[in-house]
Amino acid sequence: MSEGQVDAAEPFTQGEPLDVATETFVAHRNLLFTVAYEMLGSAADAEDVLQETWLRWAGVDLGTVRDHRAYLVRIVTREALIRLRTLGRRKESYVGPWLPEPLLTAPDVAEDVELADSVSMAMLLVLETLQPTERAVFVLREVFDLDYDEIAEAVGKSQAAVRQIAHRARSHVAARRPRDVVSPNVTRDALQAFQRAVETGDLQRLLDILAPDVVLLSDGGGIKKALAQPILGAGKVARLLAAGLDRFGTEVSVEPVQVNGHPGLVMRIDGEIDGVVAMRIEDGLIAGIYFIRNPDKLSRVERETALSR
Repeated sequence: MSEGQVDAAEPFTQGEPLDVATETFVAHRNLLFTVAYEMLGSAADAEDVLQETWLRWAGVDLGTVRDHRAYLVRIVTREALIRLRTLGRRKESYVGPWLPEPLLTAPDVAEDVELADSVSMAMLLVLETLQPTERAVFVLREVFDLDYDEIAEAVGKSQAAVRQIAHRARSHVAARRPRDVVSPNVTRDALQAFQRAVETGDLQRLLDILAPDVVLLSDGGGIKKALAQPILGAGKVARLLAAGLDRFGTEVSVEPVQVNGHPGLVMRIDGEIDGVVAMRIEDGLIAGIYFIRNPDKLSRVERETALSR
């Protein structure tokens, strides 16, 4: 790394004073990571985008920049759009269902209801159904409340076009997002009931907490064993979960954590992280179970990730 550059993945905790460019980047780093993550669904790719953003930002004449935050968001959005199109090609050859990379998040993320909703597994999967520019416009407008002129600069479109894209994206998301906003307490109760059911292997208890049309998705990335297709229906999901836990036996431990701003579970076998479970709750029942086992996606559940708007 050349003199004057910094690693965007590092928190810049050195004792030396920071220059203006670095200080500004540090101040907005959590925001920039959150924008990139919501657009990509991958923390690893979001970090790569931050590195590219830093390299471009370090070469900017700051005397010509009126709004540092807006300029940084513009850079990170453009870099994320480039990466998003690459990811689309990569996902076409992905083995089995693709799920977003889970994040272990701090309590303050859960307290920001809109932020927690925007980074939930369920919402990130809805965002996956948008075209890249639609996703960028939706995230910048609905989550970060940017003005249309700022978004137009970021995505390289006219304000009129951005307004049309935003309307189309909102309609698309509204038709597919979870039906209601569930309180953390309801989610936590459902999760605790699920945890008790899987720990005891009680099939009836599982059936009692699963919505009739529940869907189970698992992501092993071709590295760990996972389901090749989604499993639909309470009966099938409950029997599958009960059978799977029987195979692991007492080696499995389950730890409640905050995953993407919502209660989730980390599952360990012999003390090693085997997977992360996130859920979608509707009407007090579990309507979606997302089980991420791909080890390449589990590094962010060892420590909390800071997110901000």
